[in-house]
Amino acid sequence: MPHITVDYAPNLEPDVDIAALCDLLRRAAIETGVFPISGVRVRAFAATYVSIADGADQHGYIDISLRLRGGRDLELRQKATAHIFGLAEAFLAPVMARRSLALSFEMRDIDPQLSPKTGSIATFLPTDLKG
Repeated sequence: MPHITVDYAPNLEPDVDIAALCDLLRRAAIETGVFPISGVRVRAFAATYVSIADGADQHGYIDISLRLRGGRDLELRQKATAHIFGLAEAFLAPVMARRSLALSFEMRDIDPQLSPKTGSIATFLPTDLKG
């Protein structure tokens, strides 16, 4: 874990490199030292329909959601949130300076008793990344 989902208004695609944002979020999550590399997953989805603020087409949004297996203390989660959101905010600052854009982030726990996991990604990572 974590699973990071980016939900965004499709009218942002001409102005925001969504693939680069996903990669930035992946790297930011790893940089926190809180999450195992093999568990980091980032995906993005453009909303089919949106209606924002006064309904004008100029408005856009990016909502970043991070789900993680429960058990980490609040201070650690707050530091990770600040780091990841700070990098996303800096990445999007040039866009926000020239157009209407709302950016939000939420981290939430997944109950480990109700979320079984299995996988082989860690097995296939280079040895220096398995730690």
